Amino acid sequence: MKLSTRGSGRIYRRGSIWWASYYRNGVELRESTGIRVDDSSERAARRAVAFLKDRTGEVTAEKKGGPAFITTRQQRITVAELLDALEADYRLRGIYNARVASHIKQVREHFAFWRAVAVTAEDIDSYIADRRAAGRSDTTINRETQPLAKAFKLAIERKHLSTMPKIRHLSEGCNARQGFFTDAEFRSLVDGLPSYLQDFARFAYLTGWRKGEIASLRWEDIDGDAIRLRAENSKNGESRIVTLDGELAHLIERRKASRQVKTQNGGSMLSSLVFHQRGNPIMDFRKAWASACKLADVQGKLFHDLRRTAVRNMVRAGVPERVAMSISGHKTRSIFDRYNIVSERDLREAMLRTQSYLTATSAEESKRQREIRSVQ
Repeated sequence: MKLSTRGSGRIYRRGSIWWASYYRNGVELRESTGIRVDDSSERAARRAVAFLKDRTGEVTAEKKGGPAFITTRQQRITVAELLDALEADYRLRGIYNARVASHIKQVREHFAFWRAVAVTAEDIDSYIADRRAAGRSDTTINRETQPLAKAFKLAIERKHLSTMPKIRHLSEGCNARQGFFTDAEFRSLVDGLPSYLQDFARFAYLTGWRKGEIASLRWEDIDGDAIRLRAENSKNGESRIVTLDGELAHLIERRKASRQVKTQNGGSMLSSLVFHQRGNPIMDFRKAWASACKLADVQGKLFHDLRRTAVRNMVRAGVPERVAMSISGHKTRSIFDRYNIVSERDLREAMLRTQSYLTATSAEESKRQREIRSVQ
């Protein structure tokens, strides 16, 4: 097979099609030009050479700070394919549930047949504007665009794409929840939960970890007297450790006792998951949660409120904020402060402490004045 060389690349025949070969970042790329070979004319070959010249020109432009290079394969990838890959990743990690599926469904319906490289920041903003016009809150819109952003990032991580559009994150300050549990409310809630969810909720109450992070825990993540959350299972992409002491240690011992589960054929197996439902990953449990909240007379509370509660409890207990952030997995101080909720009780205690301080200061000053007068 005769090869035609042109500069830093070459064109060659592959069957009845001209193909181009060139290099980007030291890696050889090969792609079809889509041009059929015509032995009776040099026109097809010249067109293939022009194709090669355009591609190598794009590579050179990228090196000089120009637009990111996009391969023919990348140009064909659709947003639907990105979302399919994200769903598969979520399922492997055991964090796919009905709520996630609902959020992905919204962006899938809008962007499914779009070419991924064609989606721009302006297109995302247009989607946001349409959702607002439909009456959706900024918080809900963020929950929908977040999976889209993660789908793009996953594709870049796997080198299926080179770039992604900027996806705006809307402010949720006005929508920030302030729900948390008192200890009595939490104990009452746990009593109403199914047995497989009780320790799951207790773990969240003690550590402030997110639902997906807890659901992802496997026995191989327990190293002696510590649990190590893997970076890929952490929302902020960073691994972290929590030590097994006190009530948390007892909780893990109970989980060990519940590790063996019965199989459909009458046998038994050891679950690889620390928290599970008959050996299966814990997925959507909104109905069970709502029923338990109703029994405990704490309607309207979310599982995520346990995270806020854990943060507040750690701060109240005198745990240094940096340590508390390390346990709960808060990466930024601003979000941590939102979770460290100031309640009416906090304000009341603050005023009482201030009054006690002023009273003690006044008494100390009066004593000092009396001593001065006695000396005189």
